[in-house]
Amino acid sequence: MDLVSEASQLAAELTALRRRLHAVPEVGLDLPVTQQVILEEVGGLGLEISTGSALTSVTGVLRGGNAGPLVLLRADMDALPVVEKTGESFAAAPGPAHGSAMHACGHDLHMAGLVGAARLLSAHRSELAGDVLFMFQPGEEGFDGAGRMLDEGVLTAAGRPVDAAYGLHVFSSWFPNRVFAARPGTLMAASARLQVKVVGAGGHGSAPHRGLDPIPVACEMVTALQTLVTRRFDVFDPVVITVGSFHAGTKRNIIPDDAVFDATVRTLTPQAFERVASTAVPLCEGIAAAHGLTAEVTFEEEFPVTVNDENEYDFVAATVTDLFGPERFQRMRDPLSGSEDFSRVLQRVPGAYLFLGASTVVDFESAPTNHSPLASYDDSVLPDAAALLAELAVRRMARG
Repeated sequence: MDLVSEASQLAAELTALRRRLHAVPEVGLDLPVTQQVILEEVGGLGLEISTGSALTSVTGVLRGGNAGPLVLLRADMDALPVVEKTGESFAAAPGPAHGSAMHACGHDLHMAGLVGAARLLSAHRSELAGDVLFMFQPGEEGFDGAGRMLDEGVLTAAGRPVDAAYGLHVFSSWFPNRVFAARPGTLMAASARLQVKVVGAGGHGSAPHRGLDPIPVACEMVTALQTLVTRRFDVFDPVVITVGSFHAGTKRNIIPDDAVFDATVRTLTPQAFERVASTAVPLCEGIAAAHGLTAEVTFEEEFPVTVNDENEYDFVAATVTDLFGPERFQRMRDPLSGSEDFSRVLQRVPGAYLFLGASTVVDFESAPTNHSPLASYDDSVLPDAAALLAELAVRRMARG
């Protein structure tokens, strides 16, 4: 079977599907419109379909002609709470239904690519050496949809253990258009949430000495966290702490009772993760105490490190090179500090995750990045994404 050529024949259909999904972005775990579109697209392929109970997931099992390995292929489904500014004709229409969300991370392409892989593989059902499990997952963007699907038994949906798992993620920047990229071992960071509430005593802005102002104390904590990273951690075992939310007060002449900030923490090793957890919390508490205030600090683990099995990485790299040529594959020197809940699947099943450049401009490094309201993606990568996912399943099943 020549899946690359067959996928090229699906280009128009996959583009139409991607744009249909792009126009109806939904955030979180409950994606009823998106789920219905996916169910319609895979409904006639002869898959054993099941849907989630705690989330609007779609799981499909394709039974091949032989009882060989079971391969899982995954696509995430959710959008982001971002108002799109690309001006694309297929952007979500303004309004309460979908106008406040955007597929700014390319999950619409992921879904279209996996639907394409399902079409390719179902057309060759009798030739397959095993079975394929298609995992359409909501809630990747901070909702741990993968963990919830694992809890609901996605890995046992076919009635036997999964032997290998693969997924891919498109990028509007970072990588050249149509170039696949990955690395063995650690691919993406673990993530955690650091949330701090500095509790003071409110008062009049003209007399700060008569209250306990939480704002400068919270600001000192934000700065101290950056010093913590540069002075307490090995530069060759990177840590990222970014405060993305800071809220305090209602008016310029009122000292508020409290100030709250929220930070994301990224680490690449368990050792660094444990060290952040054990140092960041007492640091914030100590700064508050030094000023006569108190701090309520929580440190919550979110997702583990995404780790590619070394043998599966070699297999993925060889498959990409064989299908598309060596110029279409890039071995990454360093991991990315982004995180991914597919890491939970890779903790349980040998597999690999890889990236695909889908920039719409030649100067891809200056293009708006994933999560930007200006992020745009090249639909022409869809046939290759579908072909690669399908080919990985075919070759892995044949390998036994």
